[in-house]
Amino acid sequence: MEQLLNSDLFTWVILPFLIFLARICDVTIGTIRIIFVSKEQKLWASLFGFFEVLIWLVVIGQVMQNLDNVFCYIAYAGGFACGNYIGITIEGKLAMGVLIVRIFTTKGDMKLVDSLRAAGFGVTNIPAQGGAGPVNVVYTIIKRSYLPEVISIIKQFNPKAFYSVEEVRSVNAGVFPIKNEMRRVRFINSLRNRLAK
Repeated sequence: MEQLLNSDLFTWVILPFLIFLARICDVTIGTIRIIFVSKEQKLWASLFGFFEVLIWLVVIGQVMQNLDNVFCYIAYAGGFACGNYIGITIEGKLAMGVLIVRIFTTKGDMKLVDSLRAAGFGVTNIPAQGGAGPVNVVYTIIKRSYLPEVISIIKQFNPKAFYSVEEVRSVNAGVFPIKNEMRRVRFINSLRNRLAK
C-alpha cells in the first residue's frame, strides 16, 4: 500500500481523480445547502454545511501538499464545475418549495380557472386593466413539483397567456391539491385526451 501511495501512478492519476470526485461531492452538497438556507431549513443546512467543509478541508490539504502537481489544480477546478452542475440538477429533481403563478389573460379565463380548481389548486381571479385593455389576473400558489401540470393547463386554455412564476418564502393555509393521487391521475389523463383531440 505504501508503495502505491509513493508511486507516480498515485501522484499523477489516482490523487487528481480522488480530488476531482471529492470536489464534486463538496460542491454538490454546498449547492444543496444554499437551497436549504434559502428555504430556512436550518437543521438540514447545518448538516450539509458540516460535510461540505469537512470534505473541502481534506481536499485542499491534498492540493497544498502537492503544489507541484498541475493535475491536482485541474482536478480541483473540474470537480468544482461538475459539482455545480450536479447540485443544480439534483435540486431541480427535488422540486422543493412553494411557487406563486400569476397568469394574465384576456380570454378563456373562466375555463382556465375552473380547470385549475378541478385539478385541486386554489385559484384567485381578479379583473384588472392592462396596457391593451381589460385583463384577468389569475393567481395560484402551488408546490413546485406541480408547476409542469399548471403550465400544461394554462397552455391548453390560452397558449398566448402571459404568466410569471416566483418562489414564495412562506405560506399560511391555502388550497393545495388533495393527496388522493387517483383523482390527480384521472384529471391528467382527461387533460391529455382533450389535448389529443
